[in-house]
Amino acid sequence: MSIERKEIQPIIEKYRGQTTGHVALLQDIQKEYRYLPREALEQVSQQLDIPLSQLYSMATFYNSFNLEPRGRHEIHVCMGTACHVRGAPRILDRLSQKLGVGPGETTEDGEYTLETVNCVGACALGPLVTFDGRYYGQLTPGKAEKLTGRKP
Repeated sequence: MSIERKEIQPIIEKYRGQTTGHVALLQDIQKEYRYLPREALEQVSQQLDIPLSQLYSMATFYNSFNLEPRGRHEIHVCMGTACHVRGAPRILDRLSQKLGVGPGETTEDGEYTLETVNCVGACALGPLVTFDGRYYGQLTPGKAEKLTGRKP
């Protein structure tokens, strides 16, 4: 994904002159690109006189930021104890096979990012997958595969 300087400029202008709010600035950039592109961080650093190291420090400290491109759709497989014993590893294997990526990876076409999470707090629904923030419980590998909408 190429970064156009003009696309990031309105975000930079929104925070110009502020000495705080850098996390919100990074959130806005990530919302625009689905990750924090190096080029965008360099532009912010130069124009707002924020050390690049400070931006990277925030981006790596907070779990919600990504330095690598993310898919248009995010799939999280709960691997908490209740989900694990009810078959979450089989669901993860099926999704991984179907998408051609492992946990923490994004499909080549940029459509899907597959992740594992420790627990989503919905143990009674396990095994559980979230797809773009929506919860799908009591899944089987076959039902989980259908969430992707991809043909075999």
